[in-house]
Amino acid sequence: MKRRIVCFHLLNDFSGSPKVLHDVLEGLLEDGHEVDLVTSRGGVLDTLKNGRLRRRSHSYAFSSNPLVTIFRYTAAQFLTFCMAFRYFFRRDVIFYINTILPVGPAIAGRLMGKRVIYHYHENAFVKGRFYTTLAKVMERIAHGIICVSAYQASFLKRKRGVEVVPNALSTDFIDKLHPDQAASFERKTVLMLSSLKAYKGTVEFINLARLLPEFKFVLVINDTPEAIRQWMDKEKMVLTGNLTIHPRTSDVARFYNSSSLVLNLSDPRLFIETFGLTALEAMSCALPVIVPEVGGIAEMVEDGVNGYHIDCKDTNRLVNAIKSILTDKDTYMSLSSEALDVSCRFNRDAMLKKISYRLFN
Repeated sequence: MKRRIVCFHLLNDFSGSPKVLHDVLEGLLEDGHEVDLVTSRGGVLDTLKNGRLRRRSHSYAFSSNPLVTIFRYTAAQFLTFCMAFRYFFRRDVIFYINTILPVGPAIAGRLMGKRVIYHYHENAFVKGRFYTTLAKVMERIAHGIICVSAYQASFLKRKRGVEVVPNALSTDFIDKLHPDQAASFERKTVLMLSSLKAYKGTVEFINLARLLPEFKFVLVINDTPEAIRQWMDKEKMVLTGNLTIHPRTSDVARFYNSSSLVLNLSDPRLFIETFGLTALEAMSCALPVIVPEVGGIAEMVEDGVNGYHIDCKDTNRLVNAIKSILTDKDTYMSLSSEALDVSCRFNRDAMLKKISYRLFN
């Protein structure tokens, strides 16, 4: 039986959660379901093309002013709460809430007696009272909760209707990757995809470039060129000649294809990765990874086998690990082969099958 899924997502950019949502919705559409997508414009979800997809937009965006962001968030919840009631008389509708942020339409869905399923990407319980409150609302009103890692699910008090479904990559994205272990080793290039948020380790990455002038460093920041310039001026960043910075882009595969090693330097004292899509993307290109010691992202990496667990503040260990990986070919080839093998465990078809089951059962 084909159903109509009404999906609510707040910020449509090029970060992990909208990328995963793009692949899930693409799979649902391929299976013949009808999808209504309610989100902002300007990100990866704009590339979805299918005759059974209907779009409705709102204008939510982040602001450097926290008060403005709070106002925009509140306005978006009120708007999507009201928009949800257009489905009042549709009995076959399922509300699919991506991340815990679209609380307005989730509440509206329960008030109307619709099936409400959350795809939970954050770890709210380490992000402050606001997110904790949203998570508690989710636990009370959701018919089902899809978590992306066992680490993330362990924080939920509720166990009924909770399923762990690790993220996976689309076949289109994997087709753009060209693993070549020998060539990757010779590039001597360290890559990180990040943002301007303090907990993402952007400052630490720039510092590593200064300490390791013999290697190339490439930083892709999920923001506009103007925002990046303003941040650099504010932080008084001094860049070295071996570091290249790029703004947000829809084509990140080309960066993996021209790199040797990928870092995730999220600070677990400020933020804990619940999954780590960039690590999976890297490993799918046969690139070793260095990731934090805790969180869902740590579940993907066996220390010393397909990468390393290193705290972003442990500069000496980071420097030594990068040197070892990029100068010892035997070490590199072993890590690279294991990384590619591990990436194969994160299967798109298996992910879509589990998510479809949770949506409809």
